[in-house]
Amino acid sequence: MPGENLSRDEARERAALLSVDGYDVSLDLRSAVDAGDGDPRTFRSVTTIRFRCNEPGASSFADLIAPSVTAVSLNGKDLDPSEVFDGSRVALEDLAAENELTVDAQCAYSRTGEGMHRFVDPEDGEVYLYTQYEPADSRRVFAGFEQPDLKAPFRFEVRAPEGWTVWSNGTGELTDGVWRFAETKPISTYITCVVAGPYHYVTDSYERTFEDGTRLEIPLGALCRKGLAPHFDADDVFLVTKQGLDFFHDHFDYPYPFGKYDQAFVPEYNLGAMENPGLVTFREEFIFRGKVTQASYEGRANVVLHEMAHMWFGDLVTMEWWDDLWLKESFADFMGAFSLVGATRFENGWITFANRRKAWAYRADQLPSTHPITADIRDLQDAKLNFDGITYAKGASVLKQLVAYVGQDAFLEGARRYFKRNAYGNTRLGDLLSVLEETSGRDMATWARAWLQTAGVNSLTPQVLLDTEGRIAELAVLQEAAESHPELRPHRVAVGLYRREDDRVVRYARAEVDVDGPRTVVPELAGAEAPELVLVNDDDLTYCKIRFDETSLETLRGHLGDITDPLARALCWSALWNLTRDALLPARDFVDLVLRCAGRESEIGVLQMLHAWANSALVNYVAADWRETGGRLLAQGALRELREAAPGSEHQLAWARFFATTASDPADLRLLRDLLEGTEKIEGLEVDQELRWAFLEPLASHGVADEAVLAAELARDDTASGKRHQVRCLAARPSAAVKAQAWAQVVESDALSNALVEATLAGFGRPSQRELLAPYAEKYFAVIERVWAERSIQIAMHIVQGLFPSLQDSQATLDATDAWLTAHADAPPALRRLILESRDDLARSLRGQARDAAAGAGKPA
Repeated sequence: MPGENLSRDEARERAALLSVDGYDVSLDLRSAVDAGDGDPRTFRSVTTIRFRCNEPGASSFADLIAPSVTAVSLNGKDLDPSEVFDGSRVALEDLAAENELTVDAQCAYSRTGEGMHRFVDPEDGEVYLYTQYEPADSRRVFAGFEQPDLKAPFRFEVRAPEGWTVWSNGTGELTDGVWRFAETKPISTYITCVVAGPYHYVTDSYERTFEDGTRLEIPLGALCRKGLAPHFDADDVFLVTKQGLDFFHDHFDYPYPFGKYDQAFVPEYNLGAMENPGLVTFREEFIFRGKVTQASYEGRANVVLHEMAHMWFGDLVTMEWWDDLWLKESFADFMGAFSLVGATRFENGWITFANRRKAWAYRADQLPSTHPITADIRDLQDAKLNFDGITYAKGASVLKQLVAYVGQDAFLEGARRYFKRNAYGNTRLGDLLSVLEETSGRDMATWARAWLQTAGVNSLTPQVLLDTEGRIAELAVLQEAAESHPELRPHRVAVGLYRREDDRVVRYARAEVDVDGPRTVVPELAGAEAPELVLVNDDDLTYCKIRFDETSLETLRGHLGDITDPLARALCWSALWNLTRDALLPARDFVDLVLRCAGRESEIGVLQMLHAWANSALVNYVAADWRETGGRLLAQGALRELREAAPGSEHQLAWARFFATTASDPADLRLLRDLLEGTEKIEGLEVDQELRWAFLEPLASHGVADEAVLAAELARDDTASGKRHQVRCLAARPSAAVKAQAWAQVVESDALSNALVEATLAGFGRPSQRELLAPYAEKYFAVIERVWAERSIQIAMHIVQGLFPSLQDSQATLDATDAWLTAHADAPPALRRLILESRDDLARSLRGQARDAAAGAGKPA
C-alpha cells in the first residue's frame, strides 16, 4: 500500500516540522459481538490530534491504515476523504502554527495479532479484543503520527458491549455506557493499548515508602480469558511484579511513572509480551495448563521483569528512531536477567542467560544479515526484522560486558542520570554514552565503536605452554574474528583453570584480564599447576565464542558431567554446541555427549536446552546415513533417563517430552499410545492434557493417530489451546493430501489466524517426512514474492521462514535459493534478508553434515 512503509528520512522530516500536544481517541467496539453475519469487519475510530507546526503553510501527513474514512477535518475545515486518504496516509496541506485534526474512520479487526486483534473463544463463544502495535500498528486502530519521537499524552474513550470490561494505559471508569480513561503521560503511539472483553481480572497492590518519606501506591491487576482462569496463578505473577518494582526502585532512583500496573495475558499474541505502560500484554501461553518445569516459571518471571524494565528503558525514555532500538531492548533483556537474579527465587538466572539467550545471539550474529547493535534502519520493514537476537540477546550480553568494564555502581548511576535528564523524551546513542563517561571516567566512544557499531562475534581460545616441571610457563588468550567482520574487540574476561579431583572437575585458579588484540598473556596464571580444562570467559563476563585447546577438549569428552559449577558446565555445553554448528565438532559426538552426560545435569533449563540442541543436531547436522541410528540412540537414551528419573520430578517431565520428540520406532510409539490410554504407566509421570498433546504429535506424524483420534482429543480439550494443538497434529500427518491442504490453508488463504498459521507451519515441516515435502521446494520459490506482497508483514514473515525447504538439505536446494536471490535482486530488502538467513542456515547444515560424514568414515577434520 502506498506510504505504508514509513522511511527514516520521512520520519526525521516530520519530527523536525511537528510537535504533538495530545490525542483524544474514541473507539466504538460494540460491533465485535453484534454484526449480524457473525463476522464483524470494522469498528468506528474517531481521533482528534492537537499539534503544532513550526513552518506555517507547510505540508505533512498522518498515518492510518483503514478500509475507509468517513470524515476528515483540519482546523475546522472539512476535507474530502477520497482526496486526502490513500489507504495508509492522510495528507495534511497548508498547516497552521497550531492545528487540530479529526479523523473519523472505519478500522478493521485483525486476525494476525496486529492492530485490534479479535478472538472468539471456541470453548464458550466469548469474544476478546486486545491491541498490539509494535513497531507501527497503532495506525490500524486510530489516526496518528506513527513514529517513536512524536510523543504526546493520550486520552481514550471506548464504547464496548454490555458486560465487558475495558482497560487502557490510564485508569478507567464506566460512565453512561462509555469507558473513559485518564490522560497518559507523553508516550509514543506504539505503546498505547486497549484490552476489552469478559476477561477474568484479579487485583492486588504495591506499596513503597521512600527514604524521603514519599509514599507510592501502585494498583496491580492481572487478567486472562475466563477459560484459563482455573489455571491462572496470579499470586506468583504479583509476587514477581512486586519484587521487580522493589528492585528497580532500589537501583533506578526514579519512581514508577505510569500510575497503575495491569498485566494482560491474551490469546493468539504474536509476540512474547509488550511493554505498554500501565497495561503490559503477554501471550497467554505463560499461563500453564499442565505441569511444567521451573524453567518455564523462570522464563515467565524473566519476561515480566523485562517488560517492567521497559517502563524506564523504552517508555519513560524512548529511542528517537528504530536505529537505537537497542536502547530499550538490550537494556530490558539485561535488566530482566539482572533483576531475576537479584530479586527473585531464580538465583541461577545468569546460567539460563548464558545457555539460552546467548545461543540466540550467536546464531543471529553469524548470519549474513548480522548488523551492529546500533543498526542502520531505513524503514519500518527493517525495524520489524530487527527485533532479533542481536538487538536483544547480543545487546544484553554486551551490556553485561559493559558492567564488567565500567563497574556496576558507575553503570547504575549512569542509568539514574539518563532517566532524570531525558524523562518523557527521546534519545540517541550519544545521550547514554555521555552519562556513562561521567559516571565511569572511561572512554565510552572507543568502547561503543568496538561493541555497538561493529558486527560479528569473536572467538577466544586458550594457549597453554608448560615448563619442564609440568607447570604453566605462559597462558595466553588468542582472539580471532570472522573474515567478514574482522574487528577484534576489548574483552574483560575471567580465565578459569580446572582439574579433576576424585570424580569431580573443579576450579583451582582464576584470573581476570583485559583481552585486547590477537594475543593476550595472562601473567597471573604463570606457575600454576597444569590444567586439565581451561575455560576462557569463566563466569560469562563477555560476549564471545569459547574455544578449547586439545587437552581441555579431551577432558570435556570424558568428564563434562563431572564439572561441579553449574555455570561453568553450561558455558562448556554452549561452547561445544557452537563447535558443532561451526562444523568443528562432529554432530554425532555432540549427540554422544548428551547421551552420556545430560542425565547428570542439575539445571533443568540447561537440560531442556540440551534436548533442543540434540534434536537440532539430529535434524540438521548429522550425516544423512547416520540420522536413523542417531535418532534411535537418542530415543533409547531418553527412555532410559525417563525411567530412571525421580518419580514426579521436573527432570522426569523433561525427559518424557524429549522422548516424545525422538520416538519413531514402533515399540516407542506403542509406549506413547499406551501411556495415553492408561494401559502403561511410569511411576510419578502424570499424563496431563498438555503432555497428552505432546505424545499425540509424534503419533500423528508417524501415522499412528489419525483424524478421528485427533478429533476425539479435541472433544476432550475443546479449548483454544486444544484447537492449536489439534491443528498442528493434523498438519503433521504423513499424507500428500494433508500436506497439500496445509499448504493451501497457509499460502492460498488468509482465513487462519496468526496462531493457527503458526500451528499449521509447525505441523507441516516434519523432519521424518523429507520425501513427502520435496515437491514444495520448487513451489516455495514460486510463491514467496506474492505472499510478501499480499499478506501482512507478521504473517508473511511466518510463512517465508516457516516454509523454507530446509529439510531438503542438499546442494540442489542451495542452488535453487541462490538462483532465486540472483533473479530477484530487486525484491524487498526485508524479504531478501529472510531468504539469505535461511540460505545461510542451510549451508551451515551441509557443512556440518559433511564434517559428521567424515568423522563417520574415520577421516580427519
